[in-house]
This record gives sequence, C-alpha cells and structure tokens, in this order.
Amino acid sequence: MSDNNFEQRCAIRFCFKLGHSTTETFQKLQQAYGESVLSRAQVFRWFKTFSEGREAIEDELRSGKPSTAKTEENVIRVRDLVRSDRRLTVRMIGEQLGLTHTTVHQILTNDLEMRTIWAKMVPKILSQDQKDNRRDTCLDFLEQIENDPSFLERIITGDESWIFEYDPEIKRQSQEWHTSASPRQKKGRMSKSKIKSMLICFFDSQGIVHKEFVPQDQTLNQTFYKEVLEKILKKGHSSISINQFLATKNIPVAPQAPYSPDLSPCDFFLFPRIKIHLKGRHFGTLENIQSSVTDELKAIPVTEFQNCYKQWKHRIQRCVDSQGNYFEGDNVK
Repeated sequence: MSDNNFEQRCAIRFCFKLGHSTTETFQKLQQAYGESVLSRAQVFRWFKTFSEGREAIEDELRSGKPSTAKTEENVIRVRDLVRSDRRLTVRMIGEQLGLTHTTVHQILTNDLEMRTIWAKMVPKILSQDQKDNRRDTCLDFLEQIENDPSFLERIITGDESWIFEYDPEIKRQSQEWHTSASPRQKKGRMSKSKIKSMLICFFDSQGIVHKEFVPQDQTLNQTFYKEVLEKILKKGHSSISINQFLATKNIPVAPQAPYSPDLSPCDFFLFPRIKIHLKGRHFGTLENIQSSVTDELKAIPVTEFQNCYKQWKHRIQRCVDSQGNYFEGDNVK
C-alpha cells in the first residue's frame, strides 16, 4: 500500500470519527489530493468498513503474490464479498482478496454465473396496492379470456400521443458499417421541435378503427372524447373498452390499471411502431406531420395488429407471474 493511500484512509477514518457523511468525506479528499484521490467507490467502501467497526487502516496480511488459483475456497470468498456489496468492481475484489483480475473475472462469470446489470428505468416505483391492482386487473382479463377465447380480439383500444415536427433519431438508428480504420461518425445533439400535433387513435386486432388529429386550440375533455366515441360507433363498431360513456349503450368497459404502459397496446406497439419511422426527419408543417403519420398507419399490415393482441395476452400473463411488478427486460425463469 502506498503512503498516499494510507494517508487518505487515515483521513477517511478521521472524517468518520468527526461525524461527516461519505459525500462530505469524498469532497474533502478531492480538495486535498486532487487527481491522486482514491476513487469514489473506494472512499465509500472504506467509510462503510469503519462504520461497521473496523479500526485497522492497513491492508489485511497477505502471503506472497496475488493468487491466480481458481480454487473452491476463492470462489466462496468472491461470492461472499460480492454478496456483501454488489457494486464492487473486479479490481476492488482482487485488491481485497489478493487475487488477480483475471481470476476474479473468471470466478464471477464462469463459476458464479454472474454479470453486471444496470437498474432499469420504469414509469413509476409502484406501491404494493398498485402492484396488486395491476395483478388483479390482469387476472380478470385472463379469466374472461378463458371463458371466451375471442374476448381480447374483440377489444377496441385507443389513446392519444404527441407527434413532433422533428424528433431526433435514437442512437441505434445512426449505426453504420465501417472498417476499423474509418473515423467514428459524429452528429450534433438535437432536441424535439416545439411544433407538434396530437394524434388520437383507436384500433382492434384487425387494424385501425378511427384516428384523428386534435385541433390546436382544442382541450381534451370528456365532451371532446364523447364526440370521438360517437364517431366510432357510427362506423358500426360495437366492441368493448372505449369509455364509461359506452355503458349507457350497454357496452361493457375493460379496465386498465394505472401506470401500466407495458400493458397498453398503444404504448408497447402502435405509437412506438409509427414514431420510429418518423425519427430524424423534418416535416416542416402540421399538414406534413399529419400526412406522414396517416401514411405510416396505413402501412401497418393486419398481421402486426394480430401479433400485437397475441403479445398483449402474453404480457398480461407475465404481469400476473411477476405479481404486478414491471416485467419488461426481466429474464427470470
């Protein structure tokens, strides 16, 4: 251990004794040691060990050079250490256990079958009541599907979404094939335009039932939506899941759990499907936006709507299996 590291560990223990927080301690070390400061993770780790009662500042005694042996004992040591702090890096684990980076990496990936994962962004951190609501709503759907296999396919579902005059393309869309000698392509950071149009769209398993663009000065309220629903009914559709307004016409309504874009066909299928083809393009006017959206909607084949409804049923089951938690991105058997 270098003199510089020893000094900083002493300083960490000193700050801990004075009652400073980990963040305050790290900031003070940055001011004192500049670029040679210990990493944030190391500072936090040592602060944690001191708070757990450790008094020694020196490293634990090790015999000889770092071990390269992938023994059963070392596998257990790595496993126990990772379980105590899952944010430790391979380098930090090797330093604490006296193992080489290669040995630690092999133990983690081959013996323990572990990998690093990042926290997934979700629409909302659900309360237990909200999870129960999602699960119970999906259980009701599954019960009705069991009693009537065509139940889901007869649902008309819909929602609204903003369509922008310009929406920057996602990172994946800019991928190109180049040789290793080619310079990496660059592009400026862009933001969504202020010009936008609100799309309202309803569809079933056979395709688009109704779509319209909300006038710029129109407020979305019950009166406006009632007019939209009446237009749908005039087209001869007598399906379910449109609005409570339909109850007056003896048409039942299928509930949708709140905070559930993963269970909404508009959110997991329709809107992403049309918007991905619009990203990175400038349309100039509202008329061009609306014309392009209309073309994209017409281009969706019936088979994709049918696959959407099959996926919908699968998602409903996954929500039940996960006890109402968000399930997208999970790979749990």
